[in-house]
Amino acid sequence: MIRSATLPLQTPLPSLGDNNNRLKLFSGSANVELAREVARYLGIDLGPMVRKRFADGEVYIQIQESIRGCDVYLIQPTCYPVNDHLMELLIMIDACRRASARQISAVIPYYGYARADRKTAGRESITAKLVANLMAKAGANRVLAMDLHSAQIQGYFDIPCDHVYGSPVVIDYIASKKLSDIVVVSPDVGGVARARAFAKKLDDAPLAIIDKRRQAHNVAEVMNVIGDVAGKTAVLVDDMIDTAGTICEGARILKQEGARQVYACATHAVFSPPAVERLSSGLFEEVIVTNTIPMMDTRRFPQLRVLSVANLLGETIWRIHEESSVSSMFR
Repeated sequence: MIRSATLPLQTPLPSLGDNNNRLKLFSGSANVELAREVARYLGIDLGPMVRKRFADGEVYIQIQESIRGCDVYLIQPTCYPVNDHLMELLIMIDACRRASARQISAVIPYYGYARADRKTAGRESITAKLVANLMAKAGANRVLAMDLHSAQIQGYFDIPCDHVYGSPVVIDYIASKKLSDIVVVSPDVGGVARARAFAKKLDDAPLAIIDKRRQAHNVAEVMNVIGDVAGKTAVLVDDMIDTAGTICEGARILKQEGARQVYACATHAVFSPPAVERLSSGLFEEVIVTNTIPMMDTRRFPQLRVLSVANLLGETIWRIHEESSVSSMFR
């Protein structure tokens, strides 16, 4: 059972001992606040680093302490602007490799390009695999990712990939609300396994599925609901919310089918326009997300609840560093 997401370990971690000196944590520019929270959990400081841009937009990275023989963890979600943050991560990895780090782990709370995980038409790129190749080629020895869009992406890496889930943090929060007559709802057939695992941890709550037919990218047409939602509290579960079209159409049909109230849960708050307008329109009692992607003030609205996954990531980093089980956290 994972340690509580709201209770940090004692600082510093006593089990790290002298091994603590070999653990180095650095942050890219994508989500510095999350990296600081992870560092606090581990009882260490973020490593000093110079990060700047030249006049033509090129990125410059310099690690400002010795990392020779160290285990380095680089925290950088590849969120918007995706290409800038991805390039920055690759340069960080290369800098650490050239500084003789013993092991370089890319900690990617949100993995950009994850939805390009297969060819759906001729002459398309499988960009999720391309990005995995770039990280390995740059010099990463390991990847720690959270809630990948599809499970097969783990196999795209030619290096070890630890895949962890943000659901324990969200489930703890939902359970603390003591909601009655919960039904967990998958917004599409592809998310059934995720929703089923979520429902099982909520005292085996019943499961419903929304059948949808996608007409184009970022456009979804909802058809019907499979399962009983009448008079129940519906909890819609997905890995990410982008433009919010799918999850809002799902909420509408759930209310048409008699759901008493609807909660939306997702690990990654991508929130591309017009997501905020859709999510704040009154369809949801709460929209529950995590801080894998930084939340700008302009994207906040009254129904939004942002939970931190810092302790979960910190615990995983500690277990990888100590060469202990990561999967046992989720049993």
